[in-house]
Amino acid sequence: MTGKRAAHLFGLLVPPAALSPAVLDVGAGDLVLLAGMYLATGFGITVGFHRLLTHRSFATQRPVAYALAGLGSMALQGSVIDWVADHRKHHAHSDRPGDPHSPHLDDGVLRSLCHAHVGWLFKNQGRAEHARYAPDLVEDRGMRFVDRAFIGFVVLSFSIPFALGGVSGLLWGGLVRVFLFHHATFSINSICHFFGSRRFAFDDRSGNVGWLAPFSLGESWHHNHHAFPRSAAHGLRWWEVDLSGLVIRVMRRAGLAWNVVLISRERQHQKLAAIESGP
Repeated sequence: MTGKRAAHLFGLLVPPAALSPAVLDVGAGDLVLLAGMYLATGFGITVGFHRLLTHRSFATQRPVAYALAGLGSMALQGSVIDWVADHRKHHAHSDRPGDPHSPHLDDGVLRSLCHAHVGWLFKNQGRAEHARYAPDLVEDRGMRFVDRAFIGFVVLSFSIPFALGGVSGLLWGGLVRVFLFHHATFSINSICHFFGSRRFAFDDRSGNVGWLAPFSLGESWHHNHHAFPRSAAHGLRWWEVDLSGLVIRVMRRAGLAWNVVLISRERQHQKLAAIESGP
């Protein structure tokens, strides 16, 4: 087992053990630390790993991209190149053979949902071919460094809350935070490919799950995302809360993001019309 793989499994298996003792004693400072680390590392995944590096929904300066990749690594969801390759493979084979984590390729609803939620991490995570699915990151020296430094980012992910809040900070800003954001993200693979609303003509089982949007930072408008993978905004209607899309808009106004891909109403209506016209 590689060091990266061991660090990833540590982040998957250890944080749940901290949840029970942590909830017995919590202060305001603990909750602030939890929220701050949750948002920082969460946006590293949603804005950095996902919308920037996987789908190239916007462009930014290299130092900003590397900083986002570092924050995403601190979420303990795998190293940056592994994550991007796995996710691009998911889109290439969405809910079809070859999809690393579809809930529709196994027998039994519960077994399929468990596979999509967490089981795939023990079998398929990090196995998508880098040269095929993430050649742009492999060719980037900075991204290769961030990828190799994954274990260091795991250590940093727990060291920062410990330095700021001691043992209590480590529990809430570290272990509990990792547990909560893990399952918010894992729910995209399981819940959002099994439940939710659909309004665009697209041949997979992705759905929009509104109640999950605040916890997933906007990622649970997942049917919208699969219909328009390069869109920087996953919430396509005014009431579809998308905090990650908001961050990208703020970055654009600050001059830190450009070439932001947004989907016009006309393009959305074209896919709606495809449904309305039917076969």
